[in-house]
Amino acid sequence: MTTDQPGPATWLAALAATLQGVELDVSAAGLEAHGHDESGQHHAWPEAVVYAQTEADIVAVLAFASRHRVPVTPYAVGSSLEGHVVPLHGGISLDVSRMTRILEIVPESGYAVVEPGVTYPELNRQARRHGLHFAVDPGAEASLGGMAATGASGTAAVRYGTMHDNVLTLRVALMNGEVIEVGSLARKSSAGYDLKNLFVGSEGTLGVFTRLAVRLHPLPSAVASVQVGFCSIQEATAASLLVLASGLHPERLELVDTESIRAVNRWRGTALPGGPTLWIELSGRDTADLEGGLKLARELLVESGGTLIGEARSEAERTELWAARHGAFYAIRAMYPGHHGRTTDLCVPIGRLAEAISGTLAILDRLKLDAPLLGHVGDGNFHVYLHADPSDAGRLAALDVASAEMVTLALSLGGTCSGEHGVGAGKRSYMRAQHGPALEVMRGVKTLFDPHGLLNPGKILPD
Repeated sequence: MTTDQPGPATWLAALAATLQGVELDVSAAGLEAHGHDESGQHHAWPEAVVYAQTEADIVAVLAFASRHRVPVTPYAVGSSLEGHVVPLHGGISLDVSRMTRILEIVPESGYAVVEPGVTYPELNRQARRHGLHFAVDPGAEASLGGMAATGASGTAAVRYGTMHDNVLTLRVALMNGEVIEVGSLARKSSAGYDLKNLFVGSEGTLGVFTRLAVRLHPLPSAVASVQVGFCSIQEATAASLLVLASGLHPERLELVDTESIRAVNRWRGTALPGGPTLWIELSGRDTADLEGGLKLARELLVESGGTLIGEARSEAERTELWAARHGAFYAIRAMYPGHHGRTTDLCVPIGRLAEAISGTLAILDRLKLDAPLLGHVGDGNFHVYLHADPSDAGRLAALDVASAEMVTLALSLGGTCSGEHGVGAGKRSYMRAQHGPALEVMRGVKTLFDPHGLLNPGKILPD
């Protein structure tokens, strides 16, 4: 990052004069609200918050920041989990949460054009009337711009892919004042470098999204979900792999361990049977097709040692059945009030998933950490909630050791330090181990787009 940044008093007055008609917030409440994300692991206040409402507002902020050498950190709804939106170097928090227009839904081509502050649940509410849905579901009420920035995925990635697969085009404001459009609305393109997928997952370090076109999928004709309990997490993992190998192509395939079930029961006041649990959602061309898939799934799960807990077909029933899985993260956090917590996000090839989970459990056992495990096992992605009382220095240190050892394990199995949360500030230290010499190529790309290091400094690339 550049070292000739002027003091806030110097540039704040100039910013206010430059952004006539654009809301500028320097209140303590506004700055504090933009100084953390959902994880609570990183805290740093900006000197100012700018609420952009148009692409021109974003361009004006970046132009000002470039002239005055002021850091800019994009912000939408703050649901990230690795400190992505935390302004570690101060400067401007560029809030796009008021850019919430759904500009176009094109049913015949299966896409929507939206501003970056639109949340995916809102897009789904609007797309549903056309018989369509946006399939990337990270759980939190995340914005589409933020989801594209972090390369998010979620429970439906096993069937529909991640944001890399579901973002078609991006309009991106660059630090040099240009606005470029990358990607294509066509079903395929072999014309030039894939800049769209360079920006998806760039976490606001290369440019700021002003508009996105995202893929919409037809709503399934017939859908059902089942919930199945197991005696061990190893059995549940093996069963999930068997379902995938059968060719059933589930819409969702999720795993929650015993500790997570206990947290959900306590949080929601439910009485779900304890033990590792799989949730599986299947779809079919019609009811007969769906019933055939369900019959095979039940047989495979029972043969693997599973016990059917619940089954749901209507939308209301499925929502209730899945409520425990969707609320697991918040239930787990509520179970350890006051604890320092962090959520890992490892992903490995499907064939190595059993090894990854067994190895992770061994690490936790050796370090005497009781850390709930859950994940999108349908695509080899799982999470562990590491937590400790802030007053327990030894246990806090063990969290760092566990996190590092889990990443080392995932990389040794051909995996990655993050399947969907992104790098942010939390996982920068693992980037060299994962990417080796390619990390310097990434630095070159960063310098090309952001020569003064002003866009979301302190993220992705280690110092």
